[in-house]
Amino acid sequence: MGSITRALPLLLLLLCAQGAAAQHNLRLRPSPSEHLPVPDLKEDPDPEHDPREQDLSEKTLRKKLGSNFDPSFMSIHLPTQLNASALPELPRLPMPADLKKLNLTETPYGRRVKVGKKARRKFLQWLWMYTHCPVLYTWKDLGARFWPRYIKEGNCFSERSCSFPEGMSCKPVKSVTKTLLRWYCQGFLRQKYCTWISVQYPIISECKCSC
Repeated sequence: MGSITRALPLLLLLLCAQGAAAQHNLRLRPSPSEHLPVPDLKEDPDPEHDPREQDLSEKTLRKKLGSNFDPSFMSIHLPTQLNASALPELPRLPMPADLKKLNLTETPYGRRVKVGKKARRKFLQWLWMYTHCPVLYTWKDLGARFWPRYIKEGNCFSERSCSFPEGMSCKPVKSVTKTLLRWYCQGFLRQKYCTWISVQYPIISECKCSC
């Protein structure tokens, strides 16, 4: 690792220059997931707005939700595992193509750095280990006014900066939408009418290192 340590300042300059171009392209993408994960809703605590036992027939609600029921992300009952998923192991994740093609021999100032194949491989592995942004999933209780009540929600790993030098962090760049049922009431007292309606719930599906 000695040769890598000596060349590191120049390599970082190169990395920052190429990273700036990549971030420019990232900002041009549509960003529907900027405010994910979905914050907790401020619900009216009045139990009169909760579904009754006869409104929670699993058979009826499954039929109403139809093919939108996704057991990989939804659960009717309290899941046995509520903790965040473990970090994915890097050997099982493909290294991004742009990282594989990273030019380690030239710097923005025209200087050339000689990097051997072994040193290049070790440096790229280290860089990939440091900058990758996995999605961590946890089960979230949406409350009695959603069906299914439990949803597996994605979060970007945020325990440390994903850049070197520090400054950038893992942020969502893609999301998938799941359809749930929401208990919705309108009107008051005897004129109140409640029913299950379909709602879209976005879930983070991909994170990337970003400013």
